[in-house]
Amino acid sequence: MDVNNQPPYQRDQFYRRDRRSVPAARRFVAWSLTYWGLAEWERADDVLLCVSELATNAIVHGVPPGRGFLLRVRYDGDVLRVETHDSGSGVPRVADEADEGGRGLLLVAALADKWGVGERRPGKAVWCEFARPD
Repeated sequence: MDVNNQPPYQRDQFYRRDRRSVPAARRFVAWSLTYWGLAEWERADDVLLCVSELATNAIVHGVPPGRGFLLRVRYDGDVLRVETHDSGSGVPRVADEADEGGRGLLLVAALADKWGVGERRPGKAVWCEFARPD
């Protein structure tokens, strides 16, 4: 048995503060899901939507001008985790229903099994997780 072909799997990609980075991030994760045999997983579309929301939030709210963000996707055989790492300040929050915009994390909270924010110096890591059913 080749241990290199066993979970955990992890892929990282850095993106510039550019709106073209959002579809690029989706393609990167879609390719990762395909490579890991998860493309037909019933939650794959939910994962990709959350990637779009986290990448958009990183670009709009987290990445200072001239910088970028790291996208990490990790699969350990049981849980798929998506993270965006940026150097911006502030703590993301789920928008109130009355807010005009900022509903991205509301979608992430509704679709993912878990989500949260971790400290990073500088900045933060925003993540979400999806459990594989038995």
